[in-house]
Amino acid sequence: MKIYHAQVNHLENPVGFRMERTVFSWKIKEAKGKQQSYARIRVSSDEAMEHLLFDSGEDTKASSLCYPVKLELEPRTRYYWTVEAGSDAGEKAVSEVQFLETGKREEAWSAKWVSCSSEEKRHPYFEKKIIPAKEVAKARLYICGLGLYEVFVDEKRVGNEYLTPYSNDYNEWVQYQTYDVTEEFSSEGTLRVLLGNGWYKARFGFSAFEDKGFYGNDWKLIAELHLMYTDGSEEVIGTDETWQVQRSKISFSNLYDGEHRDDTLPDLPAEQAVLCDAPKGELTDRMSLPVTVHETFRPKELIHTPAGELVFDMGQEFTGIFKLHVKVPKGTKVHVQTGEILQHGNFYNENLRTAKSEYIYISDGTEIDLVPHFTFYGYRYVKIDGIPDLKKEDFTGLAYYSNITATGWMKTGSDLVNQLISNVRWGLKCNFVDVPTDCPQRDERMGWTGDAQVFSPTAMYLEDTYAFYAKYLYDMAKEQSVLGGKVPHVVPSCGVEDAACVWGDAACIIPWNLYLFYGDKSILEDQFVSMKSWVDYITKVDGDNHGWRYIFHFGDWLALDNPVQGAEQVMGATDEEFIANLYYAISAGIVAKAAGVLGYREEQEKYQKLSEEQFAVVQEEYYSATGRCCIKTQTALLLTLKYHLSKNEELTKRQLLKLFEQSNHKLKTGFVGTPLLNNVLTDNGMNDLAYELLLNEEFPGWLYEVKLGATTVWERWNSLLADGTISGISMNSMNHYAYGSIQEWMFRHVAGINTMESHPGVRTVQFAPTLNWDLRYAEAKYDSASGMYSIRWELSDKEYVTITMDVPFDCTAEAVLPLAAESEKEAIAKVLGAEENGRYLLMPGHYEVSYHLSRRMGKNYSLDTPLRVLLQDKEAKAILEQNLPGMDIPEQYKDASLKEMAANFGDRIPEEKVEAVRTALEELSK
Repeated sequence: MKIYHAQVNHLENPVGFRMERTVFSWKIKEAKGKQQSYARIRVSSDEAMEHLLFDSGEDTKASSLCYPVKLELEPRTRYYWTVEAGSDAGEKAVSEVQFLETGKREEAWSAKWVSCSSEEKRHPYFEKKIIPAKEVAKARLYICGLGLYEVFVDEKRVGNEYLTPYSNDYNEWVQYQTYDVTEEFSSEGTLRVLLGNGWYKARFGFSAFEDKGFYGNDWKLIAELHLMYTDGSEEVIGTDETWQVQRSKISFSNLYDGEHRDDTLPDLPAEQAVLCDAPKGELTDRMSLPVTVHETFRPKELIHTPAGELVFDMGQEFTGIFKLHVKVPKGTKVHVQTGEILQHGNFYNENLRTAKSEYIYISDGTEIDLVPHFTFYGYRYVKIDGIPDLKKEDFTGLAYYSNITATGWMKTGSDLVNQLISNVRWGLKCNFVDVPTDCPQRDERMGWTGDAQVFSPTAMYLEDTYAFYAKYLYDMAKEQSVLGGKVPHVVPSCGVEDAACVWGDAACIIPWNLYLFYGDKSILEDQFVSMKSWVDYITKVDGDNHGWRYIFHFGDWLALDNPVQGAEQVMGATDEEFIANLYYAISAGIVAKAAGVLGYREEQEKYQKLSEEQFAVVQEEYYSATGRCCIKTQTALLLTLKYHLSKNEELTKRQLLKLFEQSNHKLKTGFVGTPLLNNVLTDNGMNDLAYELLLNEEFPGWLYEVKLGATTVWERWNSLLADGTISGISMNSMNHYAYGSIQEWMFRHVAGINTMESHPGVRTVQFAPTLNWDLRYAEAKYDSASGMYSIRWELSDKEYVTITMDVPFDCTAEAVLPLAAESEKEAIAKVLGAEENGRYLLMPGHYEVSYHLSRRMGKNYSLDTPLRVLLQDKEAKAILEQNLPGMDIPEQYKDASLKEMAANFGDRIPEEKVEAVRTALEELSK
């Protein structure tokens, strides 16, 4: 029995983080027992755990998901803690000693905000010679620099974080970071802080100016170095007018356009730091997770393009920076540009719009490794000018993103699907750079709420995202606090103050998803005012005449069913007013459920009533007396089924299937419909269609882009045309994770690890895999907040399946076995126990069951199969095209079979060709 993943506030050994409360959590593995019998949390002032500040004793009701402890935390203090747990088999395990270290909390700063001239564009180093007076026992640096900063002691960089102090509304709050610099100041050294522009004082967002920052135009720095000596005394050295300013060789930086460095520039005389006003926002302990380098990439190929360019292909699109080894003569200009795709074999980055995404270096003749400081790139291809003898070993790509821990893994028998799974994860990594961004490469890179909302369940399967989203939601609540509850389209808003349905509903949907996945109601406590104020804002706008419907809404953004087509078309055909009113009802219902969890009965009743009223409004206006949805789009019907809006769901299913028949079984959904699509289909008995959509290799579909070489998920279904040329450049990203939400369905229904709203924190899952012959097998692991679930199914032939399942300690699972023949039930029960209502209740442990299927898997085609079905299968379609070349089947005849067509049009369909098709279909179906 072992304890792992011990956290406080969903952070492992946090230093300097915001600690409004202390909630402990842990997981257990390798136990012989089935359930936790008790847990004991101890908190101490020393690592030996001898001076206890808290001891819960053996608490038999302790939850490993969240164990709140009230502690009176002092500033700048390290606390140690352990968790001990027992099992019903008499086992006992004790975690390793963990710690949390507070920042300054409410303690006043003795340091002062300092600045320097902004007329000189060369980025400043603020410097102070540090000479410890005595032997140093411990040293801490508390620091914030705006726009961005990096810390050095002499020439050595402190820490491994990038883009500090991170992105938020600096008018509302500003984060500082805490660094352990004990080793660096065991002897004297010069503390040096390099400042850049970043989100604070450079162009960023839609209202950006080339030469003006959105939040400010002056560099600002505050820092306190606390030296604790071995004799117990302490010295504090803070920023003030005595600090010196030296100018670096960096003459330009921003997040969109890159960075310029000129090593031929002369050294400038030192300046004195000057006192300055603090930024508008409150200076607080950090919430942002560290952004650090997680993977490095060497170029897969050095391409000599038809245009005569030298271009590295990194083989994978990622977000971050690079290291470039340079040895060129003095005065040589080295020009680095990044892009996502090639066009006609040449470098291309026009889809980045105004973002230059470059690095310019002027050499002084010194051999050097260049690493950008204050910018980042979303890229796969790198064009380099100025190094004629360029070699692959000269360049290393550095992929960075927030420190999140992988929790979900999946693999199937399809190489294309496996590449899609990789693309989804890389889409997450690329867009989790402190803020859940829409894209990491063009002149945007903003925290679009709609994208974040629809992708959040997938993200929670793939990675431990609680702390990451908690910071984003804190940002959101801060924005709302000055916007009357309104949730702007992007967070931080950077001047974008409009609100819309689905996007703004992230304020309710993301916290609720976090509660369901992690089982810690703290997030609901933190966000309840935000959740409620969003719904109250809608209520105010809605008034007595449905005013909420009539403002601009994105609707089913980028759907393909708008009758007005074109490369730049962005609006779907689903009525935006319908979507707006429906999501009003949905969010009100979520607020009611959150109030119920928190014990706020009056608010629970109020918002439940509001939700029911708004659902009734939607049903009255958009549904006929017979339950027919009056909006004939795939998305509207998916929403109808998901939220049970029609009293005739069989009719709704028929409507939906008819739409898919009319679209030749191709999706037409956008940002609203796509995240729901396959889940709703499977939940409503249309799983074969869900698989067909997943496995479709033609436009539009997930594998279409995979076959065109995508390594992340595209913004548009046709970001590239079939010939590899880009479909448009006004809004076209090869790295948008929203459509990666298909991964949620793959976890829930392909592999079959289906979380249940009735069991927050994933204490119970439903193992309900769905089988597919084209995949042959699927396996998944999910290290949930409660522990590691795993499942694998494999079809050894078309009539036999083997399923293995693992249930973690202190959890249960409901197993719903697919296509289990009645004759197999007795043998299955010997392994899984008695069946109850089609389910087997599994206790912690490992299970393996094999059985014959109630129906044969795979393709069962014949001359009686409708032509539409054959044409949707690439192998069957190839058989028809080979034997009946040039046969153009009118749409009205596609529901007929080839046998029927031959009977009616025998003069045009030779009998020997029909026989050849029959033989080939029989062979295909074996």
